[in-house]
Amino acid sequence: MQKRILIYLIAAILILGTGVCFTGYMLFLTTPLCVKEPVFLYIDDNDDIDSVTIKIEKHAKNKRINGFRILTSISRYEENIHSGAYLLNADNSTWDIFRRLQHGLQTPVKVTIPPARTIEQLAVSVSSQLMLDKKDLLNILNDSSYCTKIGYNRYTLPALFIPDTYEVYWNISADNFIARMQKEYKRFWNNERMAKAKNISLTPIEITTLASIVDEETNQTSEKPVVAGLYINRLKRGIPLQADPTIKFALQDFGLKRILYKHLKAESPYNTYLHTGLPPGPIRIASIAGIESVLNHAKHNYLYMCAKEDFSGFHNFASTLGQHQANARRYQQALNKRNIR
Repeated sequence: MQKRILIYLIAAILILGTGVCFTGYMLFLTTPLCVKEPVFLYIDDNDDIDSVTIKIEKHAKNKRINGFRILTSISRYEENIHSGAYLLNADNSTWDIFRRLQHGLQTPVKVTIPPARTIEQLAVSVSSQLMLDKKDLLNILNDSSYCTKIGYNRYTLPALFIPDTYEVYWNISADNFIARMQKEYKRFWNNERMAKAKNISLTPIEITTLASIVDEETNQTSEKPVVAGLYINRLKRGIPLQADPTIKFALQDFGLKRILYKHLKAESPYNTYLHTGLPPGPIRIASIAGIESVLNHAKHNYLYMCAKEDFSGFHNFASTLGQHQANARRYQQALNKRNIR
């Protein structure tokens, strides 16, 4: 009888001890990491279990990540580490983080497409925000066969990108990134915008091309519809656009402060002094404001524009050549006064 009681007592102690250990273990795993503030944990393709652990430890305020080490040691996580960005919050426990990392449950990050002047600048900007390598992105953007497959060429490709902020996965591939940009392009060019483009007798790519010139002509948003209306007037009348920004693009000299007669002779399909109509493609990635200014351009009779002599960033507009020449003389005198050659 006493022996049986002793056995029951030992069993009870073992069960109680196991329960206490299990409870303690669960509390250990469910204790918040106590990050100071929400922060992204970035896991690269070349990360291993040690570097992942170090990255978590860096963000954990109380350094309680032994539970993470235990979980990784009894699982196969180190054999299948998923790259990506994972948002750590103050209330995330070791178990929460491990489960998300183990299954690759990423948190989308925000990537901003800038109104860059060149595809190379775009690639630099995008690659600085994502795991995507600049070379990988440029390889497909500079691949003529790839561009043709998605409906563009080296001239029109900048029209694909709509400057805005989007949510994507940090480890998105170059091909998937372009596919996402195509999706956003189609979303942007909805029925309403397509109808407005048709009413102007321009395609979306042509609208974007003109918008890129408007963006380069003025930083003043309020002035963009007026500038757009001026160029549309010229297009309708078959008058060369004679847009100075296209000369800078043709020369690839964006810092050029004064357009001289010799510059106007540059042989390039982008030279709108030599060639009538629109250039073969955008001279930069056009802003949404620029695109909207073309779609909703101001109705007027202006055919000429010249920067104001006060260097305010605004322009003087004219309907006749005589008015324009008077405006141009004032601006040229202001340039000479400032010794801008």
